[in-house]
Amino acid sequence: MPVPAHTRTSRPSTGAVEIRLPWWAVALPSVAFAALLLLILSPGQAHAATGASALGQLVEHIFPLLTR
Repeated sequence: MPVPAHTRTSRPSTGAVEIRLPWWAVALPSVAFAALLLLILSPGQAHAATGASALGQLVEHIFPLLTR
């Protein structure tokens, strides 16, 4: 015997979809966008690296191990 499906009756059926985001879901991308925009607009203080970084040396050692 089929069982009738229960539907929610707490919300009115207006056909609109309601999406509620937490505060940080809007704030964090906004802060990241503002920080990147500031980096793009003021590149005058950027300086080229003079020596090889530790991360670069690490990647140089790991790459041959992965390509074996």
